[in-house]
Parts: sequence; structure tokens; C-alpha cells
Amino acid sequence: MKIGFVQQANVAEVSVNREKLASNIRKCASKGAELVVLQELHNSLYFCQTENTALFDLAEAVPGPSTEFFGALAKELGVVLVLSLFEKAMPGLYFNTAVVIEKDGTVAGKYRKMHIPDDPGFYEKFYFTPGDLGFNPIQTSVGKLGVMVCWDQWYPEAARLMALAGADVLIYPTAIGWDLNDTPEEQARQREAWITVQRGHAVANGLYVVAVNRVGHEADPSGATSGIKFWGSSFIAGPQGEFVVQASDSAEECVVADVDIAHSEDVRRIWPYFRDRRIDQFGELTKRIR
Repeated sequence: MKIGFVQQANVAEVSVNREKLASNIRKCASKGAELVVLQELHNSLYFCQTENTALFDLAEAVPGPSTEFFGALAKELGVVLVLSLFEKAMPGLYFNTAVVIEKDGTVAGKYRKMHIPDDPGFYEKFYFTPGDLGFNPIQTSVGKLGVMVCWDQWYPEAARLMALAGADVLIYPTAIGWDLNDTPEEQARQREAWITVQRGHAVANGLYVVAVNRVGHEADPSGATSGIKFWGSSFIAGPQGEFVVQASDSAEECVVADVDIAHSEDVRRIWPYFRDRRIDQFGELTKRIR
């Protein structure tokens, strides 16, 4: 199938971002995309640089306004969409939620981010409750989508569980970038680590990986830091870690690539990691400290 993704720089106005996203989704659809993936928390600026209770007003119900807006677009264009929303489940309970929209505009399923970071400029624990839906692929007309979100990217256990549950592809909407005070050498190491670990998930599980990141500089509203320069670099990797396509680290892009999902089966026959897993010896992984 053809997979598209939108790597975009955002502004403060949600309505502006949403219309820009719609335009970019149309561009992907015009190139033949059957599945289009958007970046993490795509409706707004990345608001987690500070802790501000007023920003909870950005959250919405699922289903809600965004699923209605993008659902209508998915139905019009006949594409499956992967959204990333700030979900208000109930007063005082919020999640960082990926939502999959089917080609007919309905909600196929959702995934709530399981691993929540808390670092300078990434104060997500203030806003988000850890996910409660597990690692379960979402069935769609284009296959089973193993959708996770950003910080989940660093955990091989999460990717493995999605693969074992039958995911046809692993998908990661993302918001990650550089601290401008770091040296160029450190910035390069961080970006390459992000790319490498996800290519490793592709190899270890014999699956395609789609990682879609934000791009552009977003200022810290408090002025305490230099803000975040999101490093873009969105990519699709094949089941042996090979790059199918990779976007720029600085430019907005709408990318569409051909992906042969059936190729994963061929690779798994050659590299039978699932056959040789010593599941009888892995019980210690469920302990915090061994």
C-alpha cells in the first residue's frame, strides 16, 4: 500500500493548524496515499514545555470535534488517518491519545500513550495519565496498525507486544527535538539514537516502522529555556531496518511511499526471531529491579 505522512510546523491557533493539516492530508491523498499519519499533538503547539492548568482547555473528548473534522475528511478522500489528540476522558483525567479513523470516517480505535516522560521542556506527567488500553493493534481496512506515541518509541517491549498481537506495521506519532543549548555533537547523537532504536524495532520484529515527527522551533512560553527545535527527520523503515524514505530535519514535508506489507513475512522466514525467543527465561522482565 501507499503510506503518507505529514511533517509540519505548528502555530498557536488550533484552527490554522487544523486547516493546514487538512491541506497536507489532501496532498498525500492526491499522491495515492491509502494511510496518512500525523505527528504527535498536531492540533496545537507542543504545550508541555511548561506546566499551566489553563492548557487543559486544549483537551477534547474522543469522539469529539477533531474526530468529526478529520473523519469527514477521511470519508471524502477515502483514506485511513492516524491522529494524535489531547483527550479529556472526564474532568481531571486526560490522556495523550492516538486515534485511527477508518476510510468511512468512523473511529476504528484508539491508543493511549503508555510511557509518559517528565524532563525539562517535556513535562507530560503534569498533563497525561499513563495509558490504560494496553498494546493492541487497531484493525483497519489497510491492515492491523500497531500505533504507539513518541516516548513509547524507546521501549522494545512495547514494539514486541504490538508485533505479537499481530500488528502489520508499527506507527509512532512524535514530538521530539533539540535543546538549543546542547552542542552540535550532542544534538547529532540524540537524533541518531532516536532513529537507530526505531530501526531496531523494525529489525527485531520484522515489521515496517513509520515515525512522524514535528519540525520547526517552538519557543518556551516561560522564557526559562531556549525552547525546542523539533528535528523532523520523519521516516519509514523496512523490516530489515532499511530506509524506505526519510524527511528533512528542518523542512515541512508531505511524503508518500510504497510499502509491501507482505514482505514482512518473507523477512521473518529468513530471520526467525519469534521462533527462537526464550520465553521461558523472560519472566524477570516484569520486575522493576532484578
